[in-house]
Amino acid sequence: MPVRLLFLPLILLFATGAIDTLRFKVDAPQSAVLAKVAFFGIASKTAQFPKVSGSAVVVPQQPDALHLDVELDARALTAPDSVTLKRLKGEKFFWVEKYPTVRFVGDGMQFTSPTSGIVKGMLTARGVSKPVTLEVAFDRPPAKLAPGEPVTLTGSTRIDRRQFGMTAYSLIVGRKVDITIKARMVPG
Repeated sequence: MPVRLLFLPLILLFATGAIDTLRFKVDAPQSAVLAKVAFFGIASKTAQFPKVSGSAVVVPQQPDALHLDVELDARALTAPDSVTLKRLKGEKFFWVEKYPTVRFVGDGMQFTSPTSGIVKGMLTARGVSKPVTLEVAFDRPPAKLAPGEPVTLTGSTRIDRRQFGMTAYSLIVGRKVDITIKARMVPG
């Protein structure tokens, strides 16, 4: 076997930048997602998704090449009262028996500052996938992350719940839902 063929995998590794890729996973106990919706037009209700999992891939030399994948266990969601919780988990909203997860997958990041930007991706809830723009902020610049270093990511977006088949109680519950993600990402 020629010597040059032995070096081909090493050359490809350096050429693709894979050696500089940082991989993170969600530190579940330190992460949560909140969903807030208007209630009767004068108040709001907030549900929390405490079981968050997922990953992020960052290439420090190309921070705009971010890949983000966050999954929520809808069965574990909490609400301020038992009536709201039962409705949210039921067929008219998340229908957790049939659709136990909510997921956001985004690729690429358009930076608005060294620590913040916009990630476009797909949100899937209740079996429906729709494009969503997530405003993201890191606790330090992704371009300066070092291997083995954790990072905290905060993201927010607003969706129309009706686009995901959640049309019930339209006179009581607002259409727009503000979603906030706070995820501590650890190497993994």
